Amino acid sequence: MNNDNTLTFIERAAVGTPRGLVVLLHGVGANERSLWPLAQELPADVHVVLVRSPLTLAPGMFAFFQVQFGANGPQINPGQADASRRQLIKFIAAQQARLDIDPARTLVAGFSQGGIMSASVALSSPASVAGFGVLSGRILPELEPEIAPDVASHEVHGLVLHGIRDSKLGHFFAERAQQLLQRLGVPHTLKSYDADHELTPAMRQDFILWVNARLPALTAA
Repeated sequence: MNNDNTLTFIERAAVGTPRGLVVLLHGVGANERSLWPLAQELPADVHVVLVRSPLTLAPGMFAFFQVQFGANGPQINPGQADASRRQLIKFIAAQQARLDIDPARTLVAGFSQGGIMSASVALSSPASVAGFGVLSGRILPELEPEIAPDVASHEVHGLVLHGIRDSKLGHFFAERAQQLLQRLGVPHTLKSYDADHELTPAMRQDFILWVNARLPALTAA
């Protein structure tokens, strides 16, 4: 367990010289260990950092922001979401400096609320990462004022994976994300699955393929 004075995290070190960094963000009510099985499936030469979100909901349960689900859909605490976004941008920069891995070889991704925060980081600070994965998540409408005006000029790539039977965040959130990314000119991939609000083996496999594609093998100097 590590703490860089801003966020607690665990990590799976790369074997040999890392070809890249993947930062994984958990969903609301989970913790930094919830995506450990996914981290173990990633290529051995990729360094993986798994972050604990800053708000404590209960013992072992954390969140990046509070959210309530009602008739009008999820209602978030926007101040908490923005504070977590800013904290994550600083955290990722600190990890890149610590590991000597540059933004062009860094990906951020997460499940549900973690996916929301991944998109928030990448779209507001596209120079920070090379790609972002939204796994059964969404892109917050509250983020739009913070989206970098030159986001399309960066080579940041998005991955949106979503179950068509998602009972927590309906599939229409994935469709809205795609529409926004198209409007922004951000290259991305959307894949839909016969799944609920979950991270299925097929989703994990497609995520791993995306990581391999976005983080090509290192070449000898």
